[in-house]
Amino acid sequence: MTHLQLAYFHLATVVPSFLLGSYLLVSTKGSLLHRRLGKLYLSLMAATGMITLLMPAEVGPQYLGHFGFIHLFSLLTLYLVPSAYIAARQGNIKRHRGNMLGLYIGGILIAGSFALLPGRMLHNWLFN
Repeated sequence: MTHLQLAYFHLATVVPSFLLGSYLLVSTKGSLLHRRLGKLYLSLMAATGMITLLMPAEVGPQYLGHFGFIHLFSLLTLYLVPSAYIAARQGNIKRHRGNMLGLYIGGILIAGSFALLPGRMLHNWLFN
């Protein structure tokens, strides 16, 4: 799979994740709709985390010829997705809430901000 194809797959998972995550943050918690959309959100974020691990770092130093600082957010995402799900299933709503906020803030907002920096593909697509 080419780097460009991976970028399109990444956008196809992260854009709906951003929209769903934003909605879930402000919606009624614990409802059937919240739980169903939450599972969809977690599935999309897990896919995003896996896809981004396949994408080489383009900005900054590379390690092992592929990975960069940005990949720490991929690992954070792949840790928080099951952790948030397990916490909800166990009724640990405080931990679930913290994991979900960390996933949204770290996995979408902060990592997304890095994607908009000059030299990154998304920056070039949007601003050039």
